[in-house]
Amino acid sequence: MTSTIETTSIDSTDCRDPPSAQRCGVVTERYFDVVEATTTDTRRNDHEGNILCASSVGYRSEVAIRTIRCVFIGAHSGGHVARCVTHGPWCASSGIAATPPGERMNGRRLATTERLIVIHSPDSDGPLERVRDVADDHDIEMAAVPVGDPIADVVDRTKETFGVTLGGDGTFFEGVRAFAPREIPFIGVNTGTLAFLATVSPADIEPALEEALQGHATVNERQQLQVTADGIDSTGINDVMIEPVPPENAFDRKITRLEVFVDGEYVGEYDGSGVAVATPTGSTGVSLSAGGPVHFPKNNGSLQVIPLHTHRMGVRPLVVDATSEIEIVSMSAANLLVDGGRAQTQLDADDVVTVSGADATAKIVTTSYDDDFFTSVSEKLGWSVREDRDDRGSHELVADRDTGAIEGADLLTRAQRVAEEAARSVGEPLRELHGETESVEHKSDAADVVTEADYKSEKLITTIIDNEFPGHGIYSEESVAKEADGEYTWLLDPLDGTGNFANGNPNYAVSIALVENGEPVVGVVYAPETDELFSATVDGEARRNGEPIAPTDRDRLEESVLLSGYDPDGSFLSHCYHETRGVRRLGAAALNLCYLASGSADAVWEYDTYPWDVAAGVVIARAAGATVTNRDGSPYTLDFDHDARNDLLGTNGSLHSSLVGHLEGLDAAVPASGD
Repeated sequence: MTSTIETTSIDSTDCRDPPSAQRCGVVTERYFDVVEATTTDTRRNDHEGNILCASSVGYRSEVAIRTIRCVFIGAHSGGHVARCVTHGPWCASSGIAATPPGERMNGRRLATTERLIVIHSPDSDGPLERVRDVADDHDIEMAAVPVGDPIADVVDRTKETFGVTLGGDGTFFEGVRAFAPREIPFIGVNTGTLAFLATVSPADIEPALEEALQGHATVNERQQLQVTADGIDSTGINDVMIEPVPPENAFDRKITRLEVFVDGEYVGEYDGSGVAVATPTGSTGVSLSAGGPVHFPKNNGSLQVIPLHTHRMGVRPLVVDATSEIEIVSMSAANLLVDGGRAQTQLDADDVVTVSGADATAKIVTTSYDDDFFTSVSEKLGWSVREDRDDRGSHELVADRDTGAIEGADLLTRAQRVAEEAARSVGEPLRELHGETESVEHKSDAADVVTEADYKSEKLITTIIDNEFPGHGIYSEESVAKEADGEYTWLLDPLDGTGNFANGNPNYAVSIALVENGEPVVGVVYAPETDELFSATVDGEARRNGEPIAPTDRDRLEESVLLSGYDPDGSFLSHCYHETRGVRRLGAAALNLCYLASGSADAVWEYDTYPWDVAAGVVIARAAGATVTNRDGSPYTLDFDHDARNDLLGTNGSLHSSLVGHLEGLDAAVPASGD
């Protein structure tokens, strides 16, 4: 597998289980001693803080690459310690498999669309005007581009953009070519005849677009392939074919000899009519006609090598991961065609063709008005395994078993799911902007990036919540967005840990809480850089990425690690540091409470709090079994007026009385003016 990672100064390459949960204050998946690395990642632009681990269990740099997304949190006598979450081989040079969990574009993000770009075929004037009407109804800018014309002049990278193609599969291909490199999601409306890719009927233009612009569509990725050879460097969504050059005499032999290698391993020699390398999307084209399998194309990061009428009976199609590098050596002159000839060249003897998954995937928007893949295949390929397009099988036995459907659920469950989707939807834009803070040269430029991040995150979350719960109030750290019609209000911190974000530190989060008559009842906190989603309802179970969490059971201060928020005069740190195993400050109140809830710390102290900073974390911590009060042990409540300081003490429960007494000692040791 080809990787673009380079490592420097790795003093210890052994990946081992946590030797001591208290050594750096946070219990996590993996610990690494004194590791420094630089990464050049074609997908992430070297701003993830990734650490290469050449593990003793087989993941070594010459065999495979495994990257770890890390947050550096402390030091000990042996050197630095990093808190790391393993994401697998997602830092490879290409392929959908290279996308870390939670990284795919979220359909909810379409709710903040500011511009539509429509690529249309010549005979699509009527549908084009209907799309324009939808854009006008939503006060969205729209640019219409005839198929074949460039879109560069109408692309505004500062605006959330949604693409539409009007035509058949040919227009859809042009949409892939134009939108995929710019990571613009798009939907295909079939105004042509036979189409596998553009799957929305013209009759459904309005409801399909409405569904997408409400944030209810999904965004699926389609793998592309990258092909390079002498005279060509091209990207395709379907396939690349290498076939014989037609002889001058039609009765002469029409064969070619090709040697195929995968990741440097020799597969064999293919004698016959050539070879095709297809994506899952292209599996219903040339691949299928040559006996290749049909691949479900949504979010499928694979490629298949299909022999075209070889002279050896035992040859079968070969499926490889999209991160693999396929090399094909032409032993004689041959023609190379990408996507049926949209790019082509002629190969000479001994030319080498390299094919792998492309870095850019096509982001395809799918609504409930699209024909699903297997319905299209059944109708257009004449499959006999279904009676007709309305044949759904025993759909009621499998539908919504584990899909997270929220329709019909109780309010808190539904609110929790919407909050989770909203939090994840801002992960990608925040990660993108977080990377920009590390590249700016001036402080004012970094401040502009942070302002944009706050704005984008807040706008997306408030739009999603308002679409789903129009009667609920919404309060954000940045502004009062909307007053409530009833007892429910949402509290948002679209960027908790702003200072960390501005300085390229990965300890930042998104915090979303639902409050019922002043009491927090739903809490969701998402940390984009580590892809950790913490979630709970007031009467439910606290979870991190779907797995239950619980606080520690330590009952001795000297064995415990504390997390501190704002400590204006340092009195908490100085008073508690030598009495405990350590005091850490991460700079994000919501994360502090989540780390308490998940057992990564034993207690949390906040000198002062605002409702939007801690409401979600309080729900999560309490649901996990932690105790959250004021410093004197009285119940902690949200203070919306903030007439006075509202401190917070959260512990694993076992330590609570000890820490309340300890804070009373702090009051005696520090003059009242120190508060």
